[in-house]
Amino acid sequence: MKRSLVLVPALAAAAFATAFFTAPDASAVEFGTKATEHPFRSSQNFELELRLGPYYPQVDNDPNLNGQRPFEKNFGTKNRVSVGLELDWQMFRIPHLGTIGPGFGVAYVGMSRDVTTASGRQSGDSTTLAIYPFTGVAVLRADTFWRDMGIPLVPYGKAGLGLGLWRASNADGTAVADNVKGKGASWGTSFALGVSFALDAIDKGASRNMDNSTGINNTYVFLEATFLTLNGIGQSNALHVGSNTWTAGLAFEF
Repeated sequence: MKRSLVLVPALAAAAFATAFFTAPDASAVEFGTKATEHPFRSSQNFELELRLGPYYPQVDNDPNLNGQRPFEKNFGTKNRVSVGLELDWQMFRIPHLGTIGPGFGVAYVGMSRDVTTASGRQSGDSTTLAIYPFTGVAVLRADTFWRDMGIPLVPYGKAGLGLGLWRASNADGTAVADNVKGKGASWGTSFALGVSFALDAIDKGASRNMDNSTGINNTYVFLEATFLTLNGIGQSNALHVGSNTWTAGLAFEF
């Protein structure tokens, strides 16, 4: 997996370098992707991603904690699982390059751990933390390799803002400290580099039939390096609930 995290940014970076140095002039930019264009048979305007990946919040990286590690103390060192959705509007198509437009995503990651007493026994209580990361990003997908060359790889990049809503509680619905509800929001940035593999290349006939019956142009599996830094923009003492991780999933263009 470490090799994948190195390969994904390298592929995406190469695609972005090609995009910026060979991009056509603005007059060549089209609105959306027209129907009947190869390899699509119906119009294409959106991509929906089903996302899954490990998640370890950066709570303990806050320099204001002076070396204390409250997250590790309460929840341990294991990654949790994040599940999410993202919808990208492929607003414009730049011929022989790819699509560009806004994307909006939401995810959920939750964790819980039994509280122990000073003697090490179970107290019968538990501590939970739920995080809901929201992202608003600009997305560039360099699908020219797939559309123009028949190579079923689509490197892409994303950049924008993120917002992490979080809530910490115990069995009574209150935070551990001072019997006060723990909840808040942390602003930050969201960046990603990834590559998608077009499953349509495996069976193009089935792909055309799916397009005719459902309007789904392409189906992909993807792997992405995700850099979600939710440390608080213009906020003091914001809880650091972002994570630098990888994300995999299934995507549909329609």
